[in-house]
Order: sequence, then C-alpha cells, then structure tokens
Amino acid sequence: MDVAVVDYTSPTAPEEFATSLRDTGFGVITNHPLDWSLVEQIYAEWSALFDDPAVADYTTTDSLTGYFPPEVSETAKGFEVRDLKEFFHVYPWSIYPTQVTDVAMRYRDQAMDVALTLLDWVEDQLPPEIAGRLSMPLSQMMDNSTRTLLRVLRYPPLPPEVPEGAVRAAAHEDINLLTVLPASDQPGLELLGANGEWFPVPTDPGSLAINGGEMLDLATEGYYPATKHRVVNPIGEAAQVSRMSLPLFLHPADDVVLAEDRTAYEFLMQRIAELRGDS
Repeated sequence: MDVAVVDYTSPTAPEEFATSLRDTGFGVITNHPLDWSLVEQIYAEWSALFDDPAVADYTTTDSLTGYFPPEVSETAKGFEVRDLKEFFHVYPWSIYPTQVTDVAMRYRDQAMDVALTLLDWVEDQLPPEIAGRLSMPLSQMMDNSTRTLLRVLRYPPLPPEVPEGAVRAAAHEDINLLTVLPASDQPGLELLGANGEWFPVPTDPGSLAINGGEMLDLATEGYYPATKHRVVNPIGEAAQVSRMSLPLFLHPADDVVLAEDRTAYEFLMQRIAELRGDS
C-alpha cells in the first residue's frame, strides 16, 4: 500500500499529497509548521486528566460536547460492540476542563491552518469536470463553519477480559472532509487496501496522517475516497499501555450542499445517530 510521505515544504507537495489521497485515502505529511511540543504537552496533560475522577464532571449531556467515557463511546457503523476508548470533544464554543492548560485550543488553531491549506491542495488538484459539479468550491464550504472538532482521545489499557469483538477502534470511515492526525504515542493505526488487506499507516514521531472523510467522498463523487481504517488491539506488555490520539475533523458549514440536495448538517446528524446506535 503506497501511502505517500510528503514534505510539506516541497514545491511538489500539493500534487503528491492529492495523488496519495486519491489512490489510498491517506497521506502522511512531514516538515509541517505544527508545533510538536504542543502535541506532546496535550498527550501528557490530558492523559492525566483521563485518570482523574473529576473528568466525569464533564460527561456529555448532548452527545456532541464534553467527555465521552468508555461506556458511552462510539459503536462503529455495522458493529454491535463499543470501541475501547474514551475522549473529550473540544470546540472553541464548548466546555473546557479547568484541570488542563489552554494547550489544546492553541494546538487546534495551528491544526486548522494546516488543514485548510491541505484542503486548498485537494481543491486545486480536482479535475475540472468534478470541480464544476461541486455546489461550491471546497475551500468555501468552510466559510462560517462551527463544526470542526478536535477530539482528545485515549485508548485505555485493555481490560483483563476484552469483550468478544471489541477493539480500540473498529473499521470505519470518518464523516468529515479531512482529518488531521498527529502521530500517536503508540502504534496501531491501519488502513484497508483495495486488495482487502490491512496496512499500517506510517506515523513516525512528528508526522501527520491525513485522510479523507465521507463528506469529501460524497462531494467529489468518489474522486477522493473515504478509506476504512481501524486501531487494532495491542498484544503482550503493550496491552497494558494506553494510547493517545488527537484527530482534528475538518467539517463544512451546516448549510453546505454536499450532493443530491443533502446538506452537511443532515449527513452529520444521520451519521451521529448511527454511531449512537439510534438507527
């Protein structure tokens, strides 16, 4: 599986990245402008928060914001067992825990800048016949959007008895346009190749794994596909080690028409209902 590792500063980076996203659904970015010390600080601060009983005070009440403990975590579409994870949703307008610094908000601003640049690259590399059928340019879909989500995510150590069929993150596609994912502190991320085999995503320290989501797939008529990926359970001593992750999900504005008169809001609400097991 040939996921390209692209130097952000290279003059050929836009074409290399878009080609990898087109062919594999993923691309890996190096030499980017994100401050990696922020990632490391988030991993340290928020790992401690997840261990603090006070995190329960922020438990979600609307299924969109706050803390999502393991017992209310997501169930991937097509699966019946919840993923083995917990996470906190960070929006500029939502509740933010007092036990940590503002590092996640500072990181979010930087990650947004990178994500918007990558979306410009994707847009610039679209064939004219597909670009002409979009309801609006991809970059304009982000105007006035309040939905872009930073998820601070932890996969706890595996329990002594793992429920049958339970994994850290079952195979799924992301909902959004693009996902920006800094390398985790532990391995485990895999993507599904066209041949039906699973391949590890190269995520060396300091690198960013980028993947396209279902909204980008829908808007571009499959030109940029949403590729299934998963986080597999570790084995041996690694099973007793938690894994931190920090995806930024780039979402368009609610009223953006993706395709066939379906708005981004309608599509998002449908997929959230599926993740909650409501449909």
